[in-house]
Amino acid sequence: MEAAVTTCYRHPAYETYVSCTRCERFICPDCMRDAAVGHQCPECVKEGHKSVRQARTVFGGAVTGAAAPVVTYALIALNVLAYLGELARPDLLDRFGMLGLGLLGPEGTLFLHEGVVHPGLTAVGVAEGEWYRMLTGAFLHLPATGGGFGIMHIIMNMLCLWNVGRTVEDQLGRARYAGLYLLSALGGSVMVCLVAPHETVVGASGAVFGISAAYYVICRRLGRDMQAVNRFLAGLLIWMVVSALFASWEAHLGGLLTGALVSLALAYAPRRNRTAIQVAVGAGVLVLLAALVMMKTSALTAAVAVV
Repeated sequence: MEAAVTTCYRHPAYETYVSCTRCERFICPDCMRDAAVGHQCPECVKEGHKSVRQARTVFGGAVTGAAAPVVTYALIALNVLAYLGELARPDLLDRFGMLGLGLLGPEGTLFLHEGVVHPGLTAVGVAEGEWYRMLTGAFLHLPATGGGFGIMHIIMNMLCLWNVGRTVEDQLGRARYAGLYLLSALGGSVMVCLVAPHETVVGASGAVFGISAAYYVICRRLGRDMQAVNRFLAGLLIWMVVSALFASWEAHLGGLLTGALVSLALAYAPRRNRTAIQVAVGAGVLVLLAALVMMKTSALTAAVAVV
């Protein structure tokens, strides 16, 4: 009696006598995948990969090894592209810069809002529903002709983001790092809205200060030598005080406080339900920031009179 012919379960036209070591179905050479013992079929290999837990950092981020810090690259690229846009269209600063409440003239010029809207002028800003300014302002920078600081504004911010952001992204993972950056940027804008709502503020400084605060928290959580890190934080605080002479200390402080709060939750959330707790804290911070802005804008619009 002749033995029954066995064929590959994925390619019935192929005669084979080799079976998968896991499911024992017959597989042809095209379907064979090397295993520790024998061969496995593609479906069993796929299932095996699903059961392997991906390595995580203590903060919940995926261990990427030598993978490129793509979020840091993307953030730098967005800031540079926005800067190039400013060079081509200088009016972008007034149109998308962070502003709580101001007056826009017929020629696109911004004026200080003093509680009265004169004929020919239009009230603009976050208080007038332009909430997008709270994020777009964080991707704009002073133009090359913007006083003594000028082009150094974006250069210094991008250098700091490059040096610190890569480390923070590597530890937090891409999603957490991006969330931290955006929340820090919002925190800086909220502080501007609360303290200096009539000033137009631009720059990634708030987000960079938030990332720097996270770098400090991460180093403490990992038990690293804090001498150099403490010097870094001290220099950062000194710079925040000195730069208040020509930059928005409100954005710096708001970003620093927001970044510190969020990074504490990312660093010290218990491992059990870690992701859920981190998301809940991030959402809570977002709601808090929104509530503060809503209260401030309500007070600003209530004091406006039309002539």
